Amino acid sequence: MTEIDDETFNQLQDAIDRFVTERLKPNEMRVEESDEIPEDLVEEMKELGLFGLTISPDYGGIGLNCRQESEIAMILGQTAPAFRSLFGTNIGIGARGLILEGTEEQKEAYLPKLASGEMIASFALTEPDSGSDPASLKTKAVRDGDDYLISGTKRYITNASRAGLFTVMARTDFEQTGAGAISAFLVPADAPGITLGAKDKKMGQRGTTTCDVIFENVRVPATAIIGQEPGQGFRLAMRVLDRGRIHIGALSTGMCKRLIQEMVAFATERRQFGQVISEFQLIQAMIADSYTEFSAAQSLVRATAAEYDAAGAARINASALKYFATEAVGRIADRAVQVHGGAGYMTEYAVERFYRDVRLFRIYEGTSQIQQLLIARQLIKNGL
Repeated sequence: MTEIDDETFNQLQDAIDRFVTERLKPNEMRVEESDEIPEDLVEEMKELGLFGLTISPDYGGIGLNCRQESEIAMILGQTAPAFRSLFGTNIGIGARGLILEGTEEQKEAYLPKLASGEMIASFALTEPDSGSDPASLKTKAVRDGDDYLISGTKRYITNASRAGLFTVMARTDFEQTGAGAISAFLVPADAPGITLGAKDKKMGQRGTTTCDVIFENVRVPATAIIGQEPGQGFRLAMRVLDRGRIHIGALSTGMCKRLIQEMVAFATERRQFGQVISEFQLIQAMIADSYTEFSAAQSLVRATAAEYDAAGAARINASALKYFATEAVGRIADRAVQVHGGAGYMTEYAVERFYRDVRLFRIYEGTSQIQQLLIARQLIKNGL
């Protein structure tokens, strides 16, 4: 895959930055109130190529490397996360397994449609009783001649109601209980036996769609296994999540920047005791702490993305980035509300919405506590 040159990438950055500023930010409340992404914005996202940012140009995408993807994610983080979520599964976890280890036939069948936005991919791993411990999942795929029959329930599946394709993790080996029993399947969303649960009602990130996906003896050919190699699903999921955690860290870092901008703008306008509150030292301390954390997160994003591009993995630093940046944006959102005072609790101010939106970042794609365990265990095993 040929990477785009710096000049072309800079032009893409500028175009996406303008799109965020001129089209997405003005429509944040529209999405918040309707809980939907307007179709006119969806079409503009397709025209910009946002659905195919990380898909190779060989299949109609743009082909960003991890460093470039992270820079774009930091730009996208400066608006409501629901916008990025719409195409995020196509450039991330929904299609990443296919990109990494799919056969040529599998790639040709799906990647062009994903890159154009004609089709959306969803990643179906989490279950009602399996979240932070994905190796314990119960969805099963039973061999039946040249096919598999998939049965089970997946939970909190992003973009499920829009999906044309699911990457489904299912148990294919019933003799063992570990990670080697899991395989990854490409399952068309219109396959008989798939039903969707009711749309989830969430604390924040309105405009994103998640719901249960129920598989009842869904028949797929054995060639639907990604790479056609059974038993590799868990390992593939961890590879997918490795880069996905870098993306979420970058997205959170971009949101740190937006929150600081909101904080500073309010503090330089709001007057108390005869002066703007930005002159109060305790307000300045909150702004300074927030900028310091943002700057540290941004540096970690860039270092980790560079490591991933060089080595094809960044397991410990991907976890460190995801942990640090998502915790940092939570603290910064809290400070932003505090600087706004009572206004920060009101829905007409962006910080109220972001305060709710950012809470999810510390949970999905590996909770903060899971990242702590991963970091510590790798250090104990391999040293610093």
